[in-house]
Amino acid sequence: MLYSKLSIFGKILCPLFLALLFNEYLIYHLIISRCSFPNIVHRTRGKTLDHGYSRIMILADTHLLGRIKGHWLDKLKREWQMRRSFQTAVSWLNPEAVFFLGDIFDEGQWATDDDFKVYSMRFEELFAVPENVERFVVVGNHDVGFHYALIPPFLERFSRTFNRDEAVDHVEFKGNHFILINSMAMERDGCRLCHSAEEAIKKLKKRFDCALNRSCESGFKSNYSRPVVMQHFPLYRENDEICEPSEDLAPDDIRKEKFREKWECLSKESTDFLVESLHPRAVFGGHSHFSCSRFWEAPYNLYEYTIASFSWRNNRWPSFLLLTISPEEMAVSKCMIPHEHTTYTIYLLAALCSIGISIYLYFSKKRNQERKLISDRCSPRRESLLSKVD
Repeated sequence: MLYSKLSIFGKILCPLFLALLFNEYLIYHLIISRCSFPNIVHRTRGKTLDHGYSRIMILADTHLLGRIKGHWLDKLKREWQMRRSFQTAVSWLNPEAVFFLGDIFDEGQWATDDDFKVYSMRFEELFAVPENVERFVVVGNHDVGFHYALIPPFLERFSRTFNRDEAVDHVEFKGNHFILINSMAMERDGCRLCHSAEEAIKKLKKRFDCALNRSCESGFKSNYSRPVVMQHFPLYRENDEICEPSEDLAPDDIRKEKFREKWECLSKESTDFLVESLHPRAVFGGHSHFSCSRFWEAPYNLYEYTIASFSWRNNRWPSFLLLTISPEEMAVSKCMIPHEHTTYTIYLLAALCSIGISIYLYFSKKRNQERKLISDRCSPRRESLLSKVD
């Protein structure tokens, strides 16, 4: 009897179990396995080059929930999604480095030191990388607060935890120059942090000029190449209508919304200072939670990429970027994570299947009972007729 009941429940729950297995594990392998780092074709020989290039993953706005605004079910769902997405991507794509472009935590600007330790441990657990993979973390406004709400000790603990400078960092990786910038230090209002950032950028400009002209000692380990800027805020733009066509742009009404300088993007003044000082070949940012790419024409000749949020909480269709880069060339591709509504649809279909199976089993059992009842009624009559014949 017990076995029979378990068997029935197993049949009913089977679609839901299969949906759970697919949505929470297999779907990430199915989607992310189709992603790949872009190839770079030699301009003169027309051959795809594999040697001398670095493979880098870039993501933004993970927004790990805290204890103030975060609900446990929301944490469980969104953090599992990010964990499976990230770990699946690392296992399939084998990047050499990963950049996180700010807003790692959702409540870092309010967290006590004890809370911050817990958040940091969760980040280490969810986004662990193999020993041979470098990891670089850029600060965002949710990590330490916007410029005028920034608490210096909070910035200090973030920088100490992730081994970053409070304002501007210069990283050399496989011959490429990366500039990691604290977007909240780009207000240009004369504050201590902003002054420190400006001075650091001016010093980097002199060093890059030295390396480019070979007129003095730059102090770089690598030869000159145009740097790549990694920061949390996008460069100045009026809105997202300027973005190149893509399947995961912000909805039309959001794309038309005007950006506020120093809130949704850097100010025009800071953007001009940054671009004219460093002459970057590419600038990567996040913050808006939707993707955007555009090319800055001459005299800048740079690519700008705004990366969508990595969390379903901020974007139903998260993504991350894959960068193939050398000191001379670079190429970027996008990898989409499963759409949240896809998983909802699969669960809904599985629930309908379970309901259909339970209805079928119910009526099947009822029909068998009716047949048994008719059979039981007919048995005495049949036995009576047989006795008369005898």
